[in-house]
Amino acid sequence: MSTATPAVLVASDLDRTLVYSTAALSLGMPDAHAPRLLCVEVHESKPLSYLTETAAGELRALAAETLFVPATTRTRKQYQRIRLPLGTPPRYAVCANGGHLLVDGVSDRDWQDHVRRTLAASCAPLAEVRARLTDTTDPSWVRKHRVAEELFAYLVVERDRLPEEWLTGFTAWADERGWNVSLQGRKVYAVPRPLTKSAAVREVARRTGATLTLAAGDSLLDADLLLAADRAWRPGHGELADADWTAPHVEALAQRGVAAGEEILRRFRAAARAHTAPAPRLDGALPDPV
Repeated sequence: MSTATPAVLVASDLDRTLVYSTAALSLGMPDAHAPRLLCVEVHESKPLSYLTETAAGELRALAAETLFVPATTRTRKQYQRIRLPLGTPPRYAVCANGGHLLVDGVSDRDWQDHVRRTLAASCAPLAEVRARLTDTTDPSWVRKHRVAEELFAYLVVERDRLPEEWLTGFTAWADERGWNVSLQGRKVYAVPRPLTKSAAVREVARRTGATLTLAAGDSLLDADLLLAADRAWRPGHGELADADWTAPHVEALAQRGVAAGEEILRRFRAAARAHTAPAPRLDGALPDPV
């Protein structure tokens, strides 16, 4: 990170915001205009996630100009599979939807303790939610039950077979117990409401003295992050776009898919430059050279 602009913190969701799986690559991307791609994740010898070469260049520049903080719902293990083209790994990263704050790749113990106390005091326990998922779902449309970092649960489902009435009913049940539900691609997430990316990003801003926070994300689990930022962007796809969700300081982009990832990075860089540009002198003269 450059020392010239330490005041700008950029917190971005990864999946379907900056990086895209093979299934998500076709979002809004005509075959005739397919961009050159860079693979940033391989698992079990299979390429999983990509961004465009243009986005990779923008991301490298952004990381040199600002404090870039990946903010993901992925577990630590899943996050560590991604190799973002940053030159050096980011100093801070938010994993498990805010459950873990990584500092130089290591989960911060104080933050873990804070999260544990907050969840114990604020919502129903994970065991109750897991039992509900086990008791009310059917193998005909659920492929996998998963628990992430002993913090939240998710299902891998057959999207076209997922009963809408089940999702509506489970969402209402979870809401009464202090949990949020989010449908992202083939996954249904159940996440404690106090477990947020925004809380972890605010902690990074507190530690670093950042004076401007920029953010981007596409899912309902990103809404709190976007609301907490000074400026934010969402792509033209995803849960937030489907719900036509926005806020006064959140810009809804028309671009979808990898094109949205490129545009988000361009907007990040432009906003950071505007924030750190020398103020014009009152006498109309140019700023003194640095």
